[in-house]
Amino acid sequence: MANRTSYAGPERRIHKVYVTRNTEYHVREGMCVAVKSRQDSALTTDHSAVKMKLEGHVKLGTLLPVAGPPKIGFRMYFAKGEDDVLTSPVIAILRPAKKTVDQYPKD
Repeated sequence: MANRTSYAGPERRIHKVYVTRNTEYHVREGMCVAVKSRQDSALTTDHSAVKMKLEGHVKLGTLLPVAGPPKIGFRMYFAKGEDDVLTSPVIAILRPAKKTVDQYPKD
């Protein structure tokens, strides 16, 4: 059996779930496709971050966004036109279950 940690190529997964204290942000290829409250089991597309591009992250103690995906402990920065969304710090980055991905909007 091959060791899965030995792959050193580019990241090929297109879906990620960024977990903050109260919310899960479901991202496909850098675009927020759904949001879920951690107290509720249903995905929603009514959140202001949905259909926004994940433009970067903000380190704690700073106000300026930096390009690139966030790491644990950093805040996510979503942007679309003049509206921005800045999340609370990321506490986990997960890969969504196939069952969850199948629930994402198909647009």
